[in-house]
Amino acid sequence: MLALTGSATGGILGMVLYLVVIGGFFYFVLIRPQKKQQARTKAMLEALEVGDSVLTTSGFYGIVIDITDDTVIVEFGNNKNCRIPMQKAAITQVEKAEG
Repeated sequence: MLALTGSATGGILGMVLYLVVIGGFFYFVLIRPQKKQQARTKAMLEALEVGDSVLTTSGFYGIVIDITDDTVIVEFGNNKNCRIPMQKAAITQVEKAEG
């Protein structure tokens, strides 16, 4: 039968402690900031209203004309005939309409 000596037990505990520290590091550096960003994006899209100025992921600025569950219709430029439906996920920035 194999018996663990004091140094082998300390090595295993040291390794477990090392893995816990590395896991905590990854949580606070990678996972937690990403979840905060997702929460901010979700809140921004839930507060989206008709008339808001938006920036899309492709770099176009437009004004929201209509909103459905997961789709928005955005009007681009001065041409009032350029209205394009797109997913809400394609909106990266929202500026609220004044007044």
